[in-house]
Formats: sequence, structure tokens, C-alpha cells
Amino acid sequence: MSTATRITTADELLHMKDDGFRYELIKGELRRMTPAGSEHGFLSNEISWLLTEHVRENGLGQVFCAETGFLIGRDPDTVLAPDASFVRKERIAVFGIPAEYFPEAPALIVEVVSPSDTAEEVDDKMRRWFAAGVEMGWVVYPRGRTVTVYRALDDIRILTAKDTLDGDAVVPGFRCRVGDLFSALDA
Repeated sequence: MSTATRITTADELLHMKDDGFRYELIKGELRRMTPAGSEHGFLSNEISWLLTEHVRENGLGQVFCAETGFLIGRDPDTVLAPDASFVRKERIAVFGIPAEYFPEAPALIVEVVSPSDTAEEVDDKMRRWFAAGVEMGWVVYPRGRTVTVYRALDDIRILTAKDTLDGDAVVPGFRCRVGDLFSALDA
């Protein structure tokens, strides 16, 4: 006897009763997310704050912090929530800032790797983001104090403390020394 897995829609996820957990939706399947630790939360906030400051000063669009869902696939639905993200002003002009999930992938996503994340999970998430149209991804590794920059799935660069994280054409003018992101953790 086979058991059918119940498919959940993005709308059902959005209106779920709060059970104390965060979820993402992968092709209609709910995936519970482990609560982040302090280091993860600090780095997510630090990057969001630095991006927000630059994006506002330059009128580039909007930065969204962790737990913001992006609907990147339909029938069955996929909703992912990066730790930080950037949406260009041109896309905000089209959609505004909807009460529901943003209806497409952002231009930039940031994922801060947690101790419970596996390399396979990080790879799978980056594949999903790029298939949905993300232009750049930053994967932050707290343990190694590195940032892996994805410009495409075959254009990947690992930055260390002495290197500069650059927004390239996606977030024009944004620059930050990688070591500065982690400096408060080393104090």
C-alpha cells in the first residue's frame, strides 16, 4: 500500500498557525527549519544592515531580512527564505511590497550556514535559487570565516578575511572586507 504525501500550497504555508517553527516549501513539501543560533542571527543581521544602508543611500531597491519568503516555483509551490536578500527597485515598482510572499526570486540572496546545514543542502538550495533566476548568491561560513560568492553555478569564488565582498552589477558599489563581517565574533 502506498501513502500519498500531502501537497501544501504557498497560500496554505502563509496562513499556517504558528507552531513555533519556521518552514520552507519545496515542491509542495513542508521542510521545517531548525532555529538559528546567535552567531547565525548576528551575521544575518550584520549583512542585512550593511546592504540596507548601501541600497537606501543609492536608491537601488529593497533589502529583506531572514524569514521573508520568495515564491520561486508553482504547481507544486516552492517558497524559500534566505537569511538576507536584495530586490531591485524595478521589480519593487512592478510588485510593490506584497503582504504575501514575493512572487519571484530576488537579485541577490545571502545564506548563512548553520552547524546543522550539510554541504548537500547548501548546494541544493543554491541550485534552486539559480534555477529561479537569482543573479548572485553569497554563502557565509561562520566557522571558516569565509564567504562563497556564486555568480552562477559554474562561477564560484571563495573569499577569505583579506578579500573584499563586492556587489558587482547586482548591487552596484557595495563593498565590504570579509574580515569586517566576522570581526565582532573574534573580539
